[in-house]
Amino acid sequence: MKPATFEYFQPRSVDEALALLAEHGSDAKPLAGGQSLIPAMNFRLATPSVLIDLNALNDLAYINDGDSLQLGGMTRQRAVERSGVVAKHAPLLAETMPFIAHAAIRTRGTVGGSLAHADPAAELPAVMLALNARLTAQSQTGTRSIPVDDFFVGLFATALQPGELLTAVDIPKTAERTGCAFQEISRRHGDFALVGVAATVMLDANKRCIDARIALLSVGDRPMLAGHVAAVLKGQVPSTDAIAAAAHAAAHQDIDPPSDIHASAAYRRQLANVLTRRVLTRAFQRASL
Repeated sequence: MKPATFEYFQPRSVDEALALLAEHGSDAKPLAGGQSLIPAMNFRLATPSVLIDLNALNDLAYINDGDSLQLGGMTRQRAVERSGVVAKHAPLLAETMPFIAHAAIRTRGTVGGSLAHADPAAELPAVMLALNARLTAQSQTGTRSIPVDDFFVGLFATALQPGELLTAVDIPKTAERTGCAFQEISRRHGDFALVGVAATVMLDANKRCIDARIALLSVGDRPMLAGHVAAVLKGQVPSTDAIAAAAHAAAHQDIDPPSDIHASAAYRRQLANVLTRRVLTRAFQRASL
């Protein structure tokens, strides 16, 4: 399989990349890691007439430890996986990274590329939802910060506007009495998950739940934030019954999963129920330590 004919540019600065995006508009496609875009081009599922290769933009490849954890859009997934700073301040992200495809894919794949691609079966979009991240979009006309709740708008669709690049991700550092966990089910390691669940929970001094963000992947046209789960848990001392009720809410109120050749909707609901229960149990145990 071969891609359709395209022009190729490799900008050496963010400003140059943004200028190229502004010049070529909807005909242009940024190339980050290329682990999703290149196969799509080879199958002619994506046919950009202009390809803007971002791989020389080393200024966008960083992991910074400030008031929050900041990741550059071109930070390789393997760098995130191996980072002690990430493990300390965003343990949910560190726990999730090995589930993403295979090591070879993570070595080339980027944080920004995965988020901008917005595959509903990908792990990073759901994890960023659970972490309540903010995403920075930059264009020639300025920079704006987008709450992750507003970023994913549909199947492979985001709030990024024409001419914008996703340049950075800002993640709040994990606070005291906060626990997190991630789990997914796939047919083989490295395959896209049939269902996955990412969770962060916070307890007060009396061990009551004061905050919970649970995100599910591969259950809709985008990563799904389970609002009913949070409503069930807030104010509760975590118990087997409370967690079971929250898991049931996730599976039957927060999602409307599709059926496809990989799994039926009913099977995905069952997986969502089981995985949410397991993930919440582990997250609350960690919050109590």
